[in-house]
Amino acid sequence: MSAPTHDDMTLPEEVRWEGRFIIAKQRGRWEYVSRSRGIGAAVILAIDEGADANPHDRHVILVEQFRVPLGRPCIELPAGLVGDGAEADEAPALAAARELEEETGYQAARMEDLGQYHSSPGMVSESFTLFRAHGLTRVGDGGGTAGEGITVHRVPLDGLQPWLAERRAEGYAIDVKLLLLLGEGFSAV
Repeated sequence: MSAPTHDDMTLPEEVRWEGRFIIAKQRGRWEYVSRSRGIGAAVILAIDEGADANPHDRHVILVEQFRVPLGRPCIELPAGLVGDGAEADEAPALAAARELEEETGYQAARMEDLGQYHSSPGMVSESFTLFRAHGLTRVGDGGGTAGEGITVHRVPLDGLQPWLAERRAEGYAIDVKLLLLLGEGFSAV
């Protein structure tokens, strides 16, 4: 397929298939997927600073969840849909706080909005808002809601790269958003 042009944007958007959560669409020659009802996501970068602020005692909170499209478990930052529950007009920061506690058992004293991002813009119109969770307190076990089967991992930042390499060698998928933590000069945002 040749590269899209601005001319593609002048053509009408056509719905090819619609499910409960996603919609397959086409505009000109371009096929892509959107979330139903315009729902976005909140992704949480949660770093536990430790009690004494020792830079070697910093841990990132990650989740492991089986992902059907991949056919295997995936290591990810905690995340969830905004406004998918009873609160259709839920603020992204509230969704981030809710999802962090649901999935990981941690509460944050403060959520810092780091902006909106697009995960795979050549194929998916979905966006997510990235939040940095500050002042973490463990209040429960996490694990998500019934049926999610989430496992929580508290991984030392100093050892993240080898830890992820071990998971990859064991057959786990690794979410692209973890590159945020692996870049040269990483400063934990």
